[in-house]
Amino acid sequence: MTGTAISRARRSRRLLLVVVAGLLAVALVVDPLARQALAGGRSIDLEVLQLRLAYNTGVAFSMGDHVPSPVLLTVTGLITAAIAVYAWRTAPASSWLTVVGLAALFAGAAANVVDRTLDGRVTDYLHTGWFPTFNLADTFLTCGVALLLVSLFVDARTEAKESAP
Repeated sequence: MTGTAISRARRSRRLLLVVVAGLLAVALVVDPLARQALAGGRSIDLEVLQLRLAYNTGVAFSMGDHVPSPVLLTVTGLITAAIAVYAWRTAPASSWLTVVGLAALFAGAAANVVDRTLDGRVTDYLHTGWFPTFNLADTFLTCGVALLLVSLFVDARTEAKESAP
């Protein structure tokens, strides 16, 4: 590997770590604040969005809520670890958009795993009225997937332009 390639790999991995650390910290700070502020059935109406406390013992859309918590924790923990390994290994050869998408995906998954570790359930508090209640970590997961999809199109267009005669 050349000096330039090593420098690029370090920058990509540094970007990955910084984005993961920042998003994970935000999610892990907001969750307990939401539990405290919304305890006792309190809710806050923000017009399009309501803050209201709910708990999810399953995974997305409460699927698997009948599965024992240790099993869900193990499976989601393994999936989260796999995302982390994949992100770390592919970051040096990935665009910044892909790295940020993978970082958001990992941060969201990791925040939900940490939350589930506390009491076997994930704290949800963002409610739209037309969609199931979710949390900030879920938005990181969704945004991460969206960024990865966008990066696929952007990277494909860039490669097509570079290989055109």
